[in-house]
Amino acid sequence: MSSDEMEVDEVEMDVAANEVLRTPRGDFEAIIAGPAEGPVVLLLHGFPELNLSWRHQVPALAAAGYRVVAPNQRGYAGSVRGGSYRTGDLAADVVAMLDAIGAERAVVVGHDWGGGIAWTLAHEFADRVTALVAMNCPPPEVLVRHLARDPRQIARSWYMFFFQLPVLPERFVAKHMPGTLVAGSYNRKAWNREVLAPYAEAFATPDDAHGPVSWYRGAFRGAFGGALRRTRLRPIEAPVLVIWGVHDRFLGQDMVSPASLRGSLAFGNAADVVLVEEAGHFVQNEAPDEVNRALVEWLAEHVPGAGEPAS
Repeated sequence: MSSDEMEVDEVEMDVAANEVLRTPRGDFEAIIAGPAEGPVVLLLHGFPELNLSWRHQVPALAAAGYRVVAPNQRGYAGSVRGGSYRTGDLAADVVAMLDAIGAERAVVVGHDWGGGIAWTLAHEFADRVTALVAMNCPPPEVLVRHLARDPRQIARSWYMFFFQLPVLPERFVAKHMPGTLVAGSYNRKAWNREVLAPYAEAFATPDDAHGPVSWYRGAFRGAFGGALRRTRLRPIEAPVLVIWGVHDRFLGQDMVSPASLRGSLAFGNAADVVLVEEAGHFVQNEAPDEVNRALVEWLAEHVPGAGEPAS
């Protein structure tokens, strides 16, 4: 076994161990791995997930020389549950996490709702974002436009409207977790009883589901963190990578086409897009090897790991 393989195995053994990030906005559990001097890569999970959703990516990134931080976000297991769930405030949570670890800037990687926060950070806290990686999540302002005029996307996103109701959504989520992860996947073999057990525990009751469901209510009340404001969002200048599982049941791939992304990105800044053919919405779990390869190779070009020369 090579030294790199040994390092990955050691990280995998520790991946379930959470530290606590104490911030003025609340405490957040987080997996932290990799060399302390490495460039920070922040992994933001989606719904209905946990930081363990990055269990395949944490060891690969740490072995590549990055300081990896994967928090349980507001409302999720082990982290603060009260406070505002408006998208802009959830982005401010992430800034507070960066402050807590002493990081001026970070590569922000987000999947699903974590992707929505990642896009928001790149718009509103551009000085804190070295690079942006979004997995199966378009910019919030793009999603808002499609929800306003695309009947196909409205049908795919029926649950977003259902989640605006009181009480019932929490009961629904608690009853159907963790089966929702399996049902929403294209490659359902990615999940087994052992992998799903922490999700079952984390969403065991309606009270447990309240925080995660509140992300949808906060998004609608806050118009996706400003996506419908009359003032234009600051175009994103940071390098952008989109990784997309093509069999996504919930979000249309057309939302990350060059035409759709053009208004979100600064002039001359085109996103790199990697399409993963054998995966659906939960792409980093369904096709981890392909995602890791794309992620590590792209970062090596744009944000070299600790001790690596810039290309």
